[in-house]
Amino acid sequence: MTRETDFDAAAWVRSSHSTSDGGQCLEWMPRRAADLRPVPVRDSKHPEGPVLLFGASEWTGFVTALENGDLGSERFSFG
Repeated sequence: MTRETDFDAAAWVRSSHSTSDGGQCLEWMPRRAADLRPVPVRDSKHPEGPVLLFGASEWTGFVTALENGDLGSERFSFG
């Protein structure tokens, strides 16, 4: 994990499944994913906290697993 200091604050995008009531809040950088660079992910409730980096193929696998419901009963869409 790394700290946010390496990333542009304006480039973070909040997941459409995140809510303002403090639920499951996730932010990521789609521009980095599009460039096939490591994709940073963080908890939007704690933007100063640690950042998890996914390699391009790991990010694709993670998103596919979410979309297929492989990581829980709810399905997500990143498209």
